[in-house]
Amino acid sequence: MIRLSGIHFIREERHILQDVNLHMQQGEHWVLLGRNGSGKTTLLEMMNGYEFPSRGSVEVLGNRYGQCDVREVRKKIGYISQSLFEKLNLSDPVWEVVATGEYAFLRFYEDIPAEVKERALQMLQRVRILHLADQPLGTLSQGERKKVMLARSLMMQPHILVMDEPAAGLDLYERERLLTDINELSKQDIMVVYVTHHIEEIIPLFTHVALIEQGQLIAAGPKKEVLTPENLHQAFGVELSIEWSNERPWIQVLSSN
Repeated sequence: MIRLSGIHFIREERHILQDVNLHMQQGEHWVLLGRNGSGKTTLLEMMNGYEFPSRGSVEVLGNRYGQCDVREVRKKIGYISQSLFEKLNLSDPVWEVVATGEYAFLRFYEDIPAEVKERALQMLQRVRILHLADQPLGTLSQGERKKVMLARSLMMQPHILVMDEPAAGLDLYERERLLTDINELSKQDIMVVYVTHHIEEIIPLFTHVALIEQGQLIAAGPKKEVLTPENLHQAFGVELSIEWSNERPWIQVLSSN
């Protein structure tokens, strides 16, 4: 479904990505894991066709970027990011913000079809915030806003859902509630690609991990093969141990004394 081959990305003499090869197949759900500035978000931008490699090729859903209409491919990709949220109008009611996802609009300037409103309400019910449907977006908590973005992204019934650090800024309670909703996506025919630098966010939904450091791919594959103390030390520069509980990894940082 997603194939990145020989990817190099250079900006102002800085080599942001170096020879990245990453192939994501149908039925897999991926986490891109690494430190801040490692190149994770740049890879997401390439998957969405917002950035293009200096060298290498990007194929998504059988379409090779540079040889297709990227705008048409984007209609099949749900995207959740803070930069997208910042483009939305905080005074719009929550249900209307969700409804914009049907057409990939940022806001409506005409009447909204009744069936689109009804689907938006159904999406809000799915993420358990239907009671907030008429509230202005700007009055919601951080956790509630993330749920709105999840509901909005699902309006278009995407083949791929790309999430750029969706749990950033959330407290423990709100993070776990959001991760519970994301884990429910295992029941749908959709590939999830999730960026984070927090290992504990790798919930049971995720089958594969790509570990990235300084623009290079350290390891990529099934999560238990990739998430080893040796690989994580190479990526994060910290000695640690790792334990698994219910298909979710938990780390303990080892004393350097």
